[in-house]
Amino acid sequence: MLIGYARTGTIDQTYGLEAQLELLNAQGVKTDNVYHEKISSVGDRVEMKAAIKSLRKGDKLVVTKLDRLARSVTHMGNIIQEIQGRDADLVILDMGIDTSTATGKLMLNVLGSVAQFEREVMLERQREGIERAKREGKYKGRKPTALAEKDKVLALKAAGVPMKKIMEQANISRASYYRLVK
Repeated sequence: MLIGYARTGTIDQTYGLEAQLELLNAQGVKTDNVYHEKISSVGDRVEMKAAIKSLRKGDKLVVTKLDRLARSVTHMGNIIQEIQGRDADLVILDMGIDTSTATGKLMLNVLGSVAQFEREVMLERQREGIERAKREGKYKGRKPTALAEKDKVLALKAAGVPMKKIMEQANISRASYYRLVK
């Protein structure tokens, strides 16, 4: 049986979700067998877990793109272990990968490693760029938002407003409140 999984990162990406659902249906995944959600890749993906849990021996989990399923090589490896632990396989449509074949397993590992490498190179370049900008005095970091509320916080505290109300009105955390009144 084919089990589908579709995901978008935000609630506003309705079209992206609909496109994934159409692709899954076109590949023979029945609508009743598609799990979908609108959640960040780092959030608790209840529907993904349910899709994997529903897999039985010989089933295939079908996704349109790898990034809809996993956020890193390690995460992908964990998901594949779960799928294989259920004697099932993974199909990634845009890559033409089907882990029920030896070639599919090889390609998934190679492409996952390349994606991880690209991400690490991008992060390294980002760090280098930030360091260079700091040396040149162009990078100041994020403007401290709580500091801008200091006068308001101190005035409200002097007026006897409870800490919780001050935090709500100034839109600051407990730690920021204590830092400002110190």
